[in-house]
Amino acid sequence: MNAPDQVSGPEVIKDFVRTLPASPGVYRMLDEAGEVIYVGKARSLKARVTNYTRPDGLPTRIQRMIYATRTMEFVRTETEAEALLLEANLIKRLRPRFNVLLRDDKSFPYILIATEHEAPELSKHRGTRRKQGHYFGPFASALAVKRTITSLQKAFLLRTCSDSFYKARTRPCMLYQIKRCAGPCTGEISLTDYAELVDEARQFLSGKTKSVQDHLQRDMNAAAENLDFERAAMMRDRLSALALVQSQGDIASKTVEEADVFAVAHEAGQFCVQVFFFRAFQNWGNHAYRPRADSTLTENEVLEAFLVQFYEDRTPPKLVLVSQPLAEQDLIEEALSSRTGYKVSVQQPQRGEKRELVAYAHNNAREALGRQLAEGATQRTLLEGVAELFGLDEPPQRIEVYDNSHISGTNAVGAMIVAGEEGFSKKHYRTFNIKNTELTPGDDFGMMREVLTRRFSRLAAESDVSAEDEQTGMPDWPDVVFIDGGAGQLNAVREVITGLNLPKEVTFIGIAKGEERDAGREKFFMEGKDAFMLPHRDPVLYYVQRLRDEAHRFAIGTHRAKRKKEAIKNPLDEIDGIGPTRKRALLQHFGSAKAVSRASLSDLAQIPGVSSQMAQLIYDHFNRS
Repeated sequence: MNAPDQVSGPEVIKDFVRTLPASPGVYRMLDEAGEVIYVGKARSLKARVTNYTRPDGLPTRIQRMIYATRTMEFVRTETEAEALLLEANLIKRLRPRFNVLLRDDKSFPYILIATEHEAPELSKHRGTRRKQGHYFGPFASALAVKRTITSLQKAFLLRTCSDSFYKARTRPCMLYQIKRCAGPCTGEISLTDYAELVDEARQFLSGKTKSVQDHLQRDMNAAAENLDFERAAMMRDRLSALALVQSQGDIASKTVEEADVFAVAHEAGQFCVQVFFFRAFQNWGNHAYRPRADSTLTENEVLEAFLVQFYEDRTPPKLVLVSQPLAEQDLIEEALSSRTGYKVSVQQPQRGEKRELVAYAHNNAREALGRQLAEGATQRTLLEGVAELFGLDEPPQRIEVYDNSHISGTNAVGAMIVAGEEGFSKKHYRTFNIKNTELTPGDDFGMMREVLTRRFSRLAAESDVSAEDEQTGMPDWPDVVFIDGGAGQLNAVREVITGLNLPKEVTFIGIAKGEERDAGREKFFMEGKDAFMLPHRDPVLYYVQRLRDEAHRFAIGTHRAKRKKEAIKNPLDEIDGIGPTRKRALLQHFGSAKAVSRASLSDLAQIPGVSSQMAQLIYDHFNRS
């Protein structure tokens, strides 16, 4: 049911109220452009939506939302808990501007002991749990997982190699030699004994650290009494490795075996939610989130909305500790429990160790927010300086810097880096492989023309001038573009931009390196102005130098990666139809690509997965007369 455009928001909503049921569900409010501006859930759709027909007295944010509404959509659910889960799913997918939005929705890594193989493998896992095995986590960073796996290798000697590597071994690898693997691949340890190591590792990661350490202690003492000093030393080393795993967390718990701890801080209209993961009585890391939320919301409201979105695609532990009282705590518990199959308890502790853990998380949230505000203030000051010194109407929200990299025209790439109010935005960096084969090798002007033509023609075709990244708030269109080069580069840019007829005015600035390429003596070129220099010790000059250096670093790194890829390119990659599986089969049989090139047609046809037609294709590729 849609209402005429001229009808105000409250009138639109009244039309829907007449036919709404008094049952649980989710509603969506859409604006004139058909964009979803708000997603909400209700125990009674009729009662909740009726509230929006009387906007007087409601917060300003809600009034703006109501008057922007031009139509609504509804989904009925069986229970309010189902509505809560559906609401979180829709918010994450649609990202309405009036909802609290979880930014930086990263997935966290786990440690996996895969049990599908006869000799289970210890590995890092991220994403969908397709493999059969025991998952332990989440860990806050890949580095924490890598460090823990290294210690677990020393403590339990579990293999970390792939199944194909395991199958191909005829003698123990280096990890066996340095005592980080028991060597089940070549029978250095029986599968029964290896299974015991796997069980010990599983118990340790499950929190039964004391029993595992006591068992190793007894084995070490028994080996010493039997004068088996080599085995005793091995047990001692394993105990040391376990102690190292336990000492890696900066805070441990005595009574909380498994819990996620959430704390929110609010200052200057911004929010920070700190999440700590406690597993096996250890802190497995933390992560700071900065949700997008209206400054008029309370910490309780932000944390409540954040919590449900956070667990929309994650499995919660049995205990969730929060720093604020939640209005719908019972409903959140019911919703999370319905997804997991076990009881999930959400608590705001008032005393004891749980309270200390929440306080610890809250202090971290306040410190992280303080750092963010301090960095943001510095960044804003610099952007205001950029606007003043380069004659802009207002501080730029998005700055782009371009650079090229090549060696005599080979492996040429263009690079774009982006900066804004929160510093460098690496999510928005882009690289451009130079495709124009008619360019003279080393033609920097031609390369810059190609990069900017591709960048801005695509931007004009795909993005509105007011569009922005929904997660970071970064605009799609730049306000300022810095080009590494002088008047010549700027003229090349002007040719491109004039031909594209952009819908938004963008300021282009050329940066020419100073005499003897000295930093601090750069000349700046702008259309309609003579070349000029900035004061030698001006903070804005240092800022622009950092931008240019970052673009140069990114361009050089991309070029080197491309050059390295070309250097190790396998001749088999050039043959159509040769994928990883066939390539592996050919190399395992013949030993090298060179040997494949010398093989006869009959020999090629004998390889599993290589048909007679494919064998002919391979043979012809290497034997063109």
